[in-house]
Formats: sequence, structure tokens, C-alpha cells
Amino acid sequence: MKTKFLKLFDDVSKNIRGLKIMTQYEPMFFFYSTSKCVLEALGPYVNIFIAAMLIEELAGERNPGRLFALTLVILAVDAVISLVKGMLVRRCDIYNDGLWADQMRIMTDKMKILDFPDVDSKYAIRLAAKMEHAANWGNWGLMRTVDIYDKSITAFLRIITGIALGASLFTKLVPSGHEFEVLNHKAFILLILGFMLLISILSPACGAKADKYWTDLGEKIILGNRAFSYYCFLSEDDKRAADMRLYGQEKIAEYYYDKYFSLSRDTKFSARWRFLEGAISMVLTGIIYLFVCLKAWAGAFGIGAVTQYTGAATNTFMGIKDFFAAVTMMHTNAGYLDTVFEFMDIPNKMYQGSLTTEKRVDRKYEVEFRDVSFKYPESEQYSLRHVNMKFKVGEKLAVVGMNGSGKTTFIKLLCRLYDPTEGEILLNGINIKKYRYDEYMDIFSVVFQDFNLFSRPLDENVAGSMNPDEERVASCLKDAGFELDETKMTKGLKTWLYKNIDKEGVEISGGEAQKIAIARALYKDAPFIILDEPTAALDPIAEAEIYEKFNDIVGDKTAVYISHRLSSCKFCDEIAVFHEGTVIQKGTHEELLQDTAGKYYELWNAQAKYYNEKRDCA
Repeated sequence: MKTKFLKLFDDVSKNIRGLKIMTQYEPMFFFYSTSKCVLEALGPYVNIFIAAMLIEELAGERNPGRLFALTLVILAVDAVISLVKGMLVRRCDIYNDGLWADQMRIMTDKMKILDFPDVDSKYAIRLAAKMEHAANWGNWGLMRTVDIYDKSITAFLRIITGIALGASLFTKLVPSGHEFEVLNHKAFILLILGFMLLISILSPACGAKADKYWTDLGEKIILGNRAFSYYCFLSEDDKRAADMRLYGQEKIAEYYYDKYFSLSRDTKFSARWRFLEGAISMVLTGIIYLFVCLKAWAGAFGIGAVTQYTGAATNTFMGIKDFFAAVTMMHTNAGYLDTVFEFMDIPNKMYQGSLTTEKRVDRKYEVEFRDVSFKYPESEQYSLRHVNMKFKVGEKLAVVGMNGSGKTTFIKLLCRLYDPTEGEILLNGINIKKYRYDEYMDIFSVVFQDFNLFSRPLDENVAGSMNPDEERVASCLKDAGFELDETKMTKGLKTWLYKNIDKEGVEISGGEAQKIAIARALYKDAPFIILDEPTAALDPIAEAEIYEKFNDIVGDKTAVYISHRLSSCKFCDEIAVFHEGTVIQKGTHEELLQDTAGKYYELWNAQAKYYNEKRDCA
């Protein structure tokens, strides 16, 4: 018993915490929601009470003045209740839509402040996916706490008001000597109350069975929703349209959609429990009406009181049923909230630092990797091993190597998206962990190979701001080699990219997107500019042209170029050759080619041979 009580207390605590999180985003919703609950709980009793007096008057003296007055009161009360309730429901619906968006916003707000290693981890991604899918398929999690709050408040008020209005049902006695005098007996009253209470508990218990069945199917349903989210919308992806038509891929999509999303065979048992829940509620209503009518027929009270007592008793025990249903729902939802809180409670482990990063006018920065090794979380394999490297501002460094050699990992460590597993990285002789994290990241402009642009105007994409400097944006686009085609981009720099939001938005090519991303890096005007294979989709000649032009643009800044195409980086001051997570060679292009036994020489000749063969074929 103690264990069950502690479990109930734990469930209540979790749901209250979830409710507090939602309150922070839409505080006014709970004012309107509580007001609506009060009106929904008390409104019917007002009508019941006045209607009982009206019926009593009709069965008694039938005073025209009193009948007219009671009728006006009923109409006025109904009008006021309907008007106020309509306003409250409308406001609640508006806020409810906001709350639905807020639960997604809560997740994204957390993602924004998570350490990058956590954002990039399977653990956090899995938790976020479970939260999203639970919310989508059954509204479980944070949003369900709002529903539980509504049901609990309404049920509690219905019970209290119902007892106040209907308690005299059990104290008004059938006249002595009547054949139904047994209805006065305490044992009979306790039997009726116990039976009603039992049914009030059984009904929500059946509902809980139905919900539990779905909960037990949670993993399967999450998989089904993933299938729905993926396969159902494949046909809307214009980038897949050609492949779907050429290879008949829509048949594959249909097959797996049916396999994972179709749950009709699994829902019949839940439906049976739901049917039983409704049937038991109807039995409860029938018992209440039978008991009240028998007492009225036996002369315990007048016909007008029948309306009052049936309404009060029905609402009381429906309130009890709804209260137990809310408790059961709270228990089920607590399991989903565990996932929410596990995600929300992921700590920020990366040391934020306290030193101010120097804002040097001469931009004299020196970066050193000192015996750095690194392996990704959830991996036992090292991506980098014993990397030692030093470079200064103004130098042009090329990082080359085969795919998977550790080039991108090197950049992620340099930008402090990750911290080294072993060793340290120094900026002007100080471990970069000691610098303020936000200020340290400000000295880098990076164009990653998987860069992204927003469905926003061109100038905002370049500036990364809602208030871009138009002249500066235009200058950076020009330096990046982006030509503003006025016939295509009719609104100039204010032209929206893509059609996701603005129907007049323009679709841009991969090459145009790459140049815009480079312009964005220039606009930031950071001392370090890094290009992490952003031009991998271009042919080697086009890539080399962009890199050479970019080399002229960066001036005295440090530029780090990452590429697996060696011809693109011949102009750099130094080339670092990565292989299997280790720097195996360093030097200029000419110096590295002199080492005929080295990896650079091997890669250079392999690529040169390939392009020579293409030239011969042409």
C-alpha cells in the first residue's frame, strides 16, 4: 500500500512538473482553462437547480408570475453561460494550438543549448524522437498534462457541487408504511452508494486498460509513425520524383507504409475495452435514474426534485469516474514524461571558460594541436590519434586525405564543437577550454560540407540576421562569385530562397547555394575562415577556381581548406596529409611531391592519372 501511494505521489509530481514547464510558455492559458473548467462543472447544476424549481411549480401552485420569472431566469442564465463559455472555449482553443507548438518549441529550445556532442549523439536524438512521436500519436507527454489538469479540476468541482446539491437525496425518507420503505434503510443506501462507486471505478479502469494496450504498443507505434512520416510524404519530395518514376519506388513505399503503419489488427482489443467503459457508464446512469424515480414515486420528494437529484447524482458519479480516469491517465503519462525529463535534464558538461578571447587588431593568433587524440561518444574507435600541428593567422593551410581520414573531425575540434579525448588545443599558448565558449566560436567562420540555408530572403541568409547590412551583403556575394540574376531574383537581395514559405521564392542550384554559404562566412569577418569540402559536388576545375579566388579574398586571415582533391590546394602555404586519423605528412605542394614514397605523392598521381585518362578519352 505504501509503495502504491509513493508511486501515485511520484506520478503526480511528474505531471505537475510537466504542467509547470507548459505554464512558462502560455501562462494565460491556465487562467482561461481554469475558468472554463469552473463554468463547465458548475453551469449544469445552476440549470438543474432552477429547472427543478420550475417543474415543482408546474406540479404545484402553477403561479403564472413565478413560472414566467423562473423561465426568464433559465433563459438569462443559459444565455450568459453560453456566451461566457463560448468566449472561454475560443480563447482556450487558441492557446491550445499555441501549446501544441510550444511542446515542439520546448524540445528545440533545449536542443539549442545542448552541448554539440549531445546534439550529435544517438542518445539525445533517440530521446527527442520518442518525445515527438509520443506527442504525435497519442498527445502523450507535456501536452497531456494540460488535458489531465482540465479533467482533474472539472471532475473535482463536479463532485463537490454534486454532493452539495444531491446529498439530501439520501436523507429524504420514503413515508412510513410504504412498500418501498426499504429504500430508507442505511444498509440499502450504503449498498447503492457502494455499487455506484464501484461502477464509477470500473468504468475508468476499462478505459485505462484500453490506454495501456496502446501504451504497450508504444515502440511499435513510434516505428509506425516514423514509417508514416517518411513513406507517406515521399511523393511530395521533388528531388525523389525522377527516381520514383524510373524505378517504381512508390511500390516499395506503399509496402513498408502498410507493414509498419497499419495497426488495425492490434486495435480491436482496445476498442472492446473502450466499448465496455461506455456500457458501464450507461449502467451507472440507469441505476441513478431508477433509484431517484423510485423514491419520488414512493413520496420521498416532489417531481421537481427528480431533475435536481438525477442531475446531481449523475454528475457526481461521472465526476468520480472522470477523476479516476485522470489519475489513471496521470500514471500512464508519467512513463512518457520520464523520457521528456531525461531529455530536458541532459546536463551541459563542456566547460564554458571565463577568459575573454583577445580582440587583436593585428589578428595575431597562433593555434597549436598538442598530442591530440579523439574518439566520438558511443564509439571505441579513435578518429584522431596523436595529432601535433601549429599554424598562425595569415597562413593558408590545406588539410587533405581520403574520406574518413579525420579531416572534418580536426575542424570540429578546432572550433570546439568537441573537446579532445586526449591532449589539448592551444590558442596563443592557452588551452581553448579556458576561453569563454561563445567568444571563442566568434573567431571562426566555417562553411561545412553539409551547410544549410534557410527559406528566408537572400540578404538574411548571408548576414545571419534580421537586420542585414545591404551593401556589405552585396559585396560579400560579389567576392564569393555569386551573380545576382535580376530576371530570376526579381526582388534583388530581398528575394526569398526556396518555396517552402514564400510561393514566389526561387529555387537555387547547388553551386549558387555554395557561393551564398561562402558569402555568409565572409560576412561574419572572423579571423579564421574554414572551408570543409563545401564544393565537393563541383568538378575539380570549378572547385579549384573557387578556392583560388577565395584565397585572394581572405587577405590576412587564416584560411583552412579541407579537400580530398589535392589539385584544389596547391596554392596553400602548408598542406597537412591525414591518413587513418593521423597527420602523416606536412609541407608545401612541391615539398610533398618530392617524397615519392609518401601518401601525398601516391594520391596526387592517382588523381592526376584519372584526369589524364579523361583528357585522353575526350
